[in-house]
Amino acid sequence: MRKIDTLLAEYGESHQNHTNKLIHWICVPAIFFSIVGLVYSIPSGFLGESLSFLGELANWATITLFLVLIYYVSLSAPLTLGMLLFSAFCLALANFLNLTFPGKLWQISLGIFVLAWIVQFVGHKIEGKKPSFFKDIQFLLIGPAWLMHFIYKKMGIAY
Repeated sequence: MRKIDTLLAEYGESHQNHTNKLIHWICVPAIFFSIVGLVYSIPSGFLGESLSFLGELANWATITLFLVLIYYVSLSAPLTLGMLLFSAFCLALANFLNLTFPGKLWQISLGIFVLAWIVQFVGHKIEGKKPSFFKDIQFLLIGPAWLMHFIYKKMGIAY
């Protein structure tokens, strides 16, 4: 069995309850975005100066997502493509919010982060099982891939 199949199956073990699954469909993308927004909010400083030829791409969020995508590609190239598209959407949304509400992105992102995690823990209370990342931190990155694999299955795309 491929590593991605093992990880998705193990993640799925603590996500059987319908309500908890529904909560994850809302909160996992919200948490992913909120982290992108928080990291996007970190001043670029020397990074922006060193990589000025990249323009707006020269930010910590882009670099962080690049590293995250390297992890995903080690698990599944097709899932990486989906995560790349979602990551690009999150970056675009962070950029939009940053331009629309100057200096407020970190506050918006922090609010989303806290609220989404509270709801996630409620979901796991309903499920009666601890979040998977308590066992292994990499499950923080498997959650978004777990949702993406359902989208792929629905579309008939092998992951």
